Amino acid sequence: MSTTEAGLAAYARYDRTTSRWGRITMGLCLALSWAAPAYLVFFTDLSPSQAELWTGFLAVAAVFAAVWVIEPITYFPVLGPAAMYQAFMIGNISNKLLPSAIVAQVAIDAKPGTRRAELAAVMAICGAVVVHVVSLLVLVGLLGTWLVSVLPESIVEVARLYIFPAIIGAVVVQLAAFVKQPRITVIAVVVAAVMQLLLVPVLPALALFATALVVLVTMVLAWVLRDRTAHNE
Repeated sequence: MSTTEAGLAAYARYDRTTSRWGRITMGLCLALSWAAPAYLVFFTDLSPSQAELWTGFLAVAAVFAAVWVIEPITYFPVLGPAAMYQAFMIGNISNKLLPSAIVAQVAIDAKPGTRRAELAAVMAICGAVVVHVVSLLVLVGLLGTWLVSVLPESIVEVARLYIFPAIIGAVVVQLAAFVKQPRITVIAVVVAAVMQLLLVPVLPALALFATALVVLVTMVLAWVLRDRTAHNE
């Protein structure tokens, strides 16, 4: 067996293993997430009616249902299957795991969708989780109360308002530089700006679905306005 064939066989085993254990661990986590509600329903005096359960579910679905579909579709091309299992088990995908994967892929010049990019995403997520856990133990578990007590309130307020937008902005710039598709980048920025600056102020109800609508409209416009000459050469 040649080196290339051996590498392909090893990757095939890796893919089968991660897919098998990914499904198992995701199923176990789903069961654990149901454990507390199930205990309250079956072993306590709490007895919600069917109407109350459906009302609660629909209230959550109204806000997050679009994300249930959009997130897997948008993250998969960058992360790949193994890292997707990691990401949805860990959480904080958009502001921690996805940026880590993109930076790692850029550092080694790995194109999205390739085996190299998928392995880079897996290792980057492992590194991000280690740093996150260690920093939480030290900065929150050991020093959290002290840090909050010594930081001026004005700094805490600035951090609360601007840290997340700064992270997401950096991710957008990094991803745009990584993908190198100026036409699609411009379309995405224009659609997002129109949604947030023009439509949402006029129709506040759209705020719940703004992200999903921006993603869908951008996908459609990117396809319609794509550079057809590049595909015909």
